[in-house]
Amino acid sequence: MKYVSLLFLLILPYIGFCQYTDVINSNRPGLSVSAYAVGKNVIQIEAGLRYEQSDHSFLNTQSNLWGTDVSLRYGLLFEQLEINYEGTFQNRKSTFNNLGIEESFWNFSRNRLGLKFLVYDRYKSPERNKPNLYSWRANNVFQLKNLIPSVSIYGGATFNLGENPFYLGDPTVSYRAMVATQSRLTPRFVFITNFAYDRISTDFPELSYLVSLSYAFRNPKWSTFVEHQGINSDRYADLLIRGGVAHLLKENLQVDMNLGASFKNTPSRIFITAGMSYRFDFHKDKEIPIEDQDADQNGGAIKKNAMKKKKDDSKDKKDKGTGAEDIDLGPSKKQLRKLKKAEKKKKKEKKKKDEGVIEF
Repeated sequence: MKYVSLLFLLILPYIGFCQYTDVINSNRPGLSVSAYAVGKNVIQIEAGLRYEQSDHSFLNTQSNLWGTDVSLRYGLLFEQLEINYEGTFQNRKSTFNNLGIEESFWNFSRNRLGLKFLVYDRYKSPERNKPNLYSWRANNVFQLKNLIPSVSIYGGATFNLGENPFYLGDPTVSYRAMVATQSRLTPRFVFITNFAYDRISTDFPELSYLVSLSYAFRNPKWSTFVEHQGINSDRYADLLIRGGVAHLLKENLQVDMNLGASFKNTPSRIFITAGMSYRFDFHKDKEIPIEDQDADQNGGAIKKNAMKKKKDDSKDKKDKGTGAEDIDLGPSKKQLRKLKKAEKKKKKEKKKKDEGVIEF
């Protein structure tokens, strides 16, 4: 655990910035990990059931695997930091066709605990979150600058409980390091990459990468993704692809499903997973004293002479009209009085003329 402890000490000096969102932000339905934490004091459970069929052409074996995936995430101390547990528990039943022998065992194929910390937030500056008021294209079309990602680092440990048949000979504790990036290509497309070095200090260390592209539909409650994973180790190497959909039922509840397969036949793998994510939201926004606030984040900086009394422009308004001059509202009360007075005067002059009265 010394690597995890060292990582924790290195990230303590950083100042927090909010990673919290109004709705749940889950790593499911894929295996890729986002760069962002869940937010301080947020507890998140991401779990699913999985089935896999695996056939090995060289060994002439057929295997069926049933299992469950669980991820527990908690926003720790400040907004950028997250502690998480990831576990996959499987029951594997294999048939050796050449020998007519069946073998069955169960254990954790993934059992690790770690810390993830956001070291660079691409959208920390409020200016980068503001829409361009002069260009629809700038807000909705991919631009090269959108490739600049937010970056987080991860350090953790993998645990083997007893004699794990999935990893025979491995020590009880091995270590894992990872870099995760996340880019918002457009308002609907998000691109994530993970580069990991796993099972450090064992005889079979493992290098892997994940590349994921997700898309949000017009109905924002629905999203889809496609993901590619590469694994390289002396024990096992593979290239995998998976894709699926996720649906937001409530602010704190999401359900999902995905399908996947391998590119080779030693072994060939086909798998399906269905699951859900739920958030217990205990997050509270931190109150920042007004003297510590950035003036540009609350309507902009206070301008010079902002408190000076403005010049009375009522005369200009009178000349320019009220803005309702194109609507026929009829004469005002003052105008009616003038019209009545003029009408009476006109009638009086007409009466005198009809009576033949001559005025000297």
